[in-house]
Amino acid sequence: MILDKFRLEGKVAVVTGGTTGIGKGISIALAEAGANIFSVSLMQDQDIEERVVRLGRRYRYQYADLSVREQTKKIIPFVLEDMGRVDILVNCAGIGPRFPAEQYQEDQWDKVVEIDLTAAFLLSQAAGQYMLKAGKGKIINISSILGFQGGINNAAYASCKHAIVGLTKAMANDWASKGINVNAIAPGYFATEFIAALMQNPERTKLILGRVPAGRFGQPEDIGGAAVFLASQASDFLHGVVLPVDGGWLSW
Repeated sequence: MILDKFRLEGKVAVVTGGTTGIGKGISIALAEAGANIFSVSLMQDQDIEERVVRLGRRYRYQYADLSVREQTKKIIPFVLEDMGRVDILVNCAGIGPRFPAEQYQEDQWDKVVEIDLTAAFLLSQAAGQYMLKAGKGKIINISSILGFQGGINNAAYASCKHAIVGLTKAMANDWASKGINVNAIAPGYFATEFIAALMQNPERTKLILGRVPAGRFGQPEDIGGAAVFLASQASDFLHGVVLPVDGGWLSW
């Protein structure tokens, strides 16, 4: 049955940025599909732990600052020691401080690149090494609609999200024949802390929603179906795909 291919029972999913925003939405959806969740974030969230455990799944949390490379490099080895396997990796953690390009400081640029791009590469590389031995695995990178566009006051973030698209395609080409699927999701504007400042600006909100055919901001649960699909056997023949979940923004 086709629905059986969407089930994730017994899988271990590592989700960075997994306690807030769309990372939390993805984690809950993966758990609902059967996966055990290993969440990597700067902060714990009791709600997500309780919800995952109520589903009968195992939940683990690890603090990590992905701007510190040595912390990033310890994550996958720790997951393997603690959970015994890595079946799914979701690179969701990201930051996007907004400044005009002429005002962007080097240290701000470096931090965005480290978290949004380099950490995704290093985690994918480490997970990929395990998955290559296992002969299977799913890696989902979170890009953005700004992986296709430039945005406003988003030089570092847009650059990294474009690069995530390239990284996804390059790793997919390397590993597709070895049982590993590398794909990406490109979220649009979601009602999370990430765009809280924009949502508090009525004029900006009107401009954004005026271009979203669905007529609303996304909710964290809106991204869950795409994540489950890309994490499951149902997507076994998808490689290097960037799937927009944007209410129709990019079709405008």
